[in-house]
Amino acid sequence: MGKIAIVTDSNSGITQMEAKKLGVSVIPMPFYINEQMFLEDISLSQTEFYQYLEQDADIKTSMPAVGDVLDLWDRLLKEYDEIVHIPMSSGLSGTCATAIALSADYHGRVQVVDNKRISWSQKQSVLEAMEMADRGMYAAKIKEVLERDALSSSIYISVDTLKYLKKGGRVTPAAASIGTVLNIKPVLQIQGGKLDAYAKVRGMKQAKKKMLEALEADLNGRFAGQKVYIRGAYTCTEEEMLEWKKEITERFPGYDVYLDRLSLSVSCHIGAGSMAVLCTRQLEETGYIDYRKYL
Repeated sequence: MGKIAIVTDSNSGITQMEAKKLGVSVIPMPFYINEQMFLEDISLSQTEFYQYLEQDADIKTSMPAVGDVLDLWDRLLKEYDEIVHIPMSSGLSGTCATAIALSADYHGRVQVVDNKRISWSQKQSVLEAMEMADRGMYAAKIKEVLERDALSSSIYISVDTLKYLKKGGRVTPAAASIGTVLNIKPVLQIQGGKLDAYAKVRGMKQAKKKMLEALEADLNGRFAGQKVYIRGAYTCTEEEMLEWKKEITERFPGYDVYLDRLSLSVSCHIGAGSMAVLCTRQLEETGYIDYRKYL
């Protein structure tokens, strides 16, 4: 059985400290803030990022440098036989397509997974890849399994402010102004790797209710009779996060619910104060993976 290295990026929500515990490699996503480059969780903390966001700094997302990706792969392949690389969804960034193109020169030793994931769903794929590697699966088979279940997740995100959706061109200035006056909170969804509008409601209380209803509909519909993980994510305060976790747990008893901060690539488009809930189907090949053993 060959040794397999697992690589992902910081859009998974896996911090550099957590990566060391897990034994995986996390490529930090680069940002240009007022034309200066920063790397997520390396030279740019969550706190610093939101300070820049509040100051209306010029923030642009970017893709990891090709040389950095190749250097990481080359270094890992001196110790490992194969690599499973799990980048953020190809529907949200060109990072995945670039990695796939680069992997062509590695004669099958680097398998890039396009399984349409981000945040906790991407993180879950990393845990599943680790489990399958431990069970003796080759990298190509791990890629096949993860891509087979690419669309087996749902993410719903509530947005506290329309400011950044307006800035990104997703809502018009007029709609943003009216929405702000009326306390309109958009609920967005990610299914199939793309960020789309799902609903508009009045106030964050109704936004949270709408997200929980949407997830419950998924559990009773497209995931009916299937085992899933339920997770949460946020850009709000710790106090608001704990209340959100309580609401998710009370709505869906019997699930181990964990929350992570949303990655900065998502946060820069939605701002602070946001909350998300998601579910991801358990893989038959791994069964239930208890996240507590990695804490």
